[in-house]
Amino acid sequence: MIVKMKKLTLLCTKAQQEQTLEKLRDLKVVHVQHVQAPDGHELDRARNHLLHVQRAREVLAARPDADPTGKDPDQLVDTVWQLLHKQKELQETLQALEHELVRITPFGEFDPRKIKKLNDSGIVAKLYELPIKDTPEIPEGVSISEINRGKNVIYVLAVGRQEFTISAHEVRLPDQSLSQIGVLLEKTKHALEKTDAEFLKYAGDKKLADEIADSAADTVSYVEVKRGMGSEESIVYLRGYYPAERESDLEAAAEANGWGYVLEDVSADDEPPTLLRNPKWVKPIQAVLDVIGVVPGYKELDVSALFLIFLSVFFAFLIGDAGYGLLFIALTLFGKFKSKGNAAAQPGLNLLLIMSSCCVVFGALTGNYFGIPTDSLWAPLQGLTSDFMTGNPGLNGWGTPEQQANSANNVMFICFIIGTVHITIAHVWNFIRKINSLACLADLGWICSTWALFFLVLEMVIGVDSIPVPMMPKPVLGGLVGTGATLIIVSLLTSRQYFGLVTLALDLINNFVDIISYVRLYAVGAASLAIAVAFNEMAAGIGFKGFASLGAAFILFLGHGLNIILCTMGILVHGIRLNTLEFSGHAGVEWGGIHYNPFKKKNETLN
Repeated sequence: MIVKMKKLTLLCTKAQQEQTLEKLRDLKVVHVQHVQAPDGHELDRARNHLLHVQRAREVLAARPDADPTGKDPDQLVDTVWQLLHKQKELQETLQALEHELVRITPFGEFDPRKIKKLNDSGIVAKLYELPIKDTPEIPEGVSISEINRGKNVIYVLAVGRQEFTISAHEVRLPDQSLSQIGVLLEKTKHALEKTDAEFLKYAGDKKLADEIADSAADTVSYVEVKRGMGSEESIVYLRGYYPAERESDLEAAAEANGWGYVLEDVSADDEPPTLLRNPKWVKPIQAVLDVIGVVPGYKELDVSALFLIFLSVFFAFLIGDAGYGLLFIALTLFGKFKSKGNAAAQPGLNLLLIMSSCCVVFGALTGNYFGIPTDSLWAPLQGLTSDFMTGNPGLNGWGTPEQQANSANNVMFICFIIGTVHITIAHVWNFIRKINSLACLADLGWICSTWALFFLVLEMVIGVDSIPVPMMPKPVLGGLVGTGATLIIVSLLTSRQYFGLVTLALDLINNFVDIISYVRLYAVGAASLAIAVAFNEMAAGIGFKGFASLGAAFILFLGHGLNIILCTMGILVHGIRLNTLEFSGHAGVEWGGIHYNPFKKKNETLN
């Protein structure tokens, strides 16, 4: 459910501004909407300080066994930054020395000062890299001494009594010899190790660094709200949104602190934030919404419950393996045991538990356990699969080629049913919302065309002879499409959405394609099964006797591990897509909402 919001305009004197903002932040109710873009030196300083302390926090490693140093916050940040600068300088020095070592090593050990003395005495000495192929001409009076030879170049010392130039790469003389560079390199590495050890001394201050960073973030948030307020003479004001259910708390705080305020209903032009509040059984889907970073708009539908139900079904089809499902359940239960007391981890684990249970059920229906043929399964599992299969339309893909083809058609049929129902729910929901206007006719028309197109998809993809339900007569099919199109046209004309008339044919084609797109549930599941079977056969080819069993076990572990990773990617790519694109496109959900983020301190929880 999307919580109802109302709009607030809050006024106070400039003298009250600081106190008002402190009280408002403690209230943790108002999602502030800036009257003007926040700026100014105060805000710049706060943001720079936040970056400063965040960097200090990042470099400190957390060690539970380390004791705090006792430094105050400012001392800690300054000390860490001094170490950071020192570390950066040492790393730059180390990089320069390593580059110099690589550059000079081919010329061997020599004292650069002696060459400089020769140059000062009038004798010109230079280091060159001469290409072996197409060696350039050496000027008259210049003596060449080969020092080293590489694959493509000769490293030489060129000496002459007057200035000269060779058409090759001249190597700049180093400031130090190879041995001196090596000594400096070791000293720099040692200094870096000491700096790293210094950082470890402050590992016990990690918690303090986190607190400093959170405090700095709170300061930035506070100053942004302050600098984003409007001003009229001696009055300052802010605007924002709050949950309608918290209106009494806001009024009480305003009266207690002497604030002026205006409370209004949200208008059609407003863009309030979205606060989702769902039943306990729906809350696990919030983990997915947080991962993909989306929230429905305030004026859109809250599809959280449907998202959870259909994503769980999609998970079962895309994975399609009861063995994998049981493995996921075991890992989830272990995760819940290890994260006991960590409330933030529970929604995601609960979601995985729900989806894995659906996967086990579907895997049992299709007789799929780690890609092992049904007749090779443990006897109780064979019996379980047989019991499940009694009277069903034939989902078990093991057996003769004819049985496998029949199973594939049945699974695809179910996929198309799921897709059609999914899309129909979207339009039924919109129809109910628009029931008091002629705009609802468009959704009624889309429901008619969706079911007509469903039978067309069955005929084109599966075939008339393989469809496990009676085929709708073509005149009825055409009439249903025509009725749907007529209802859509009437709705578009009455609502003056004339552009929709131009794109109607394309929209009908897109509706057809959307239904077909649900076949991906079958395709990905079939691919997963094929991969599992292939690796099982590879392992069986090696055998499970003696040392060969180690190789077979490795192949099984690698193969099924890879398959699970690919299945997980399939959930992200296909399972979430069918909810956020195909379904949401028909439901009119654009996922362009603004997260409700009330003015409060960073680590405080909402009341």
